[in-house]
Amino acid sequence: MFDIGAAELLVIVIVAVIVIGPKDLPLAMRTAGRWIGKMRKISSHFRSGIDTMVREAELEDMEKKWKEQNARIMREHPQGGPKEMEPTGAYPPPAQTPAPAPVPAEGSAESAKPVDSAPVSAPAPTTDSTMKPGDQT
Repeated sequence: MFDIGAAELLVIVIVAVIVIGPKDLPLAMRTAGRWIGKMRKISSHFRSGIDTMVREAELEDMEKKWKEQNARIMREHPQGGPKEMEPTGAYPPPAQTPAPAPVPAEGSAESAKPVDSAPVSAPAPTTDSTMKPGDQT
């Protein structure tokens, strides 16, 4: 706040010793310290009051913004949420449906082949003495 360096502080102390005298200097320093403490307390109280007013103004602005957004959402969705939404406000998990098999395009080589309806089986396991557990073929 005040830019007082070592040289300026030394000049102030010398002037104080000459003007006040060495006998009354401790009492004067105590009194000055009390005044400085009171000034700091008052400025801290003032600063906290200003900060509180700013915070309250910001909260009022945010509440106003939230009310406007809520009103807009209620205008866009007058019935509430979608019918599938649960009472908690969450969507239910998606249903597990198998994906449909891709249909080959007409005129392609795959569409000319007859469809084999027999299930395809896996190859029979082999018993090879060199295979270890966990090895795959």
